Amino acid sequence: MTEHTLNGKNVLIAGGAKNLGGLIARQAAQGGANVAIHYNSASSRADAEQTLAAVEAAGSRGVVLSGDLTAPAAVARLFADAEQALGTIDVAVNTVGKVLRTPIVDTSEEEYDQMFDVNAKAAFFFIQEAGRHLADGGKIITIVTSLLAAFTDGYATYAGGKAPVEHFTRAAAKEFAWRGISVTAVAPGPMDTPFFYGQETPERVAFHRSQAMGDQLTKIEDIAPIVRFLATDGWWITGQTIFANGGYTTR
Repeated sequence: MTEHTLNGKNVLIAGGAKNLGGLIARQAAQGGANVAIHYNSASSRADAEQTLAAVEAAGSRGVVLSGDLTAPAAVARLFADAEQALGTIDVAVNTVGKVLRTPIVDTSEEEYDQMFDVNAKAAFFFIQEAGRHLADGGKIITIVTSLLAAFTDGYATYAGGKAPVEHFTRAAAKEFAWRGISVTAVAPGPMDTPFFYGQETPERVAFHRSQAMGDQLTKIEDIAPIVRFLATDGWWITGQTIFANGGYTTR
């Protein structure tokens, strides 16, 4: 049986500066991978540099790259720059997302466009460029949301913006299969990060906690090992959305 590891591989992480993306970057480096760390806004630059320092401290090569991935040209440039810095990319992970909890009747066109640009458009062109650039046998992993299996209010543009990624994932899994590239989506439950708390009241946070094992939110430490598994021994899983949420919701 062939052993699947990250040792000597090149990993690109969109949104890799902090939170889940930062942990995935650190763990990839600990596994022997070189890591390209993408960040979007100037406010995340310092976090990206800290993650880079951790990657280098683990004995791996790393590079920090920026760009607004809602622009396809920026996605193409991200892959080209990562390839120039590290060599052919083996694993591409997209953790980028934008959350909004607003009733449909109160959602502006600008908010709708922003949510679908970040959550769907950027994800599509990330998968497209990964399909063009990844080495044979590569892995493409996108972070989505367990709200894809929820019946709830307020998150129409967030869950709606992430929903197309399941279809992108299935199509790409078929289209890239001849090259041995697996394509998956991971759907965490509400995560214990600043990404979540800005949208919720304390009462709703308590409710979300109550829906999962141990009365707790999903932690980034719960999700990063799943990404690592999909990037290594879990390569045979493809075209799937994996709901990793402690029992929060399922289909």
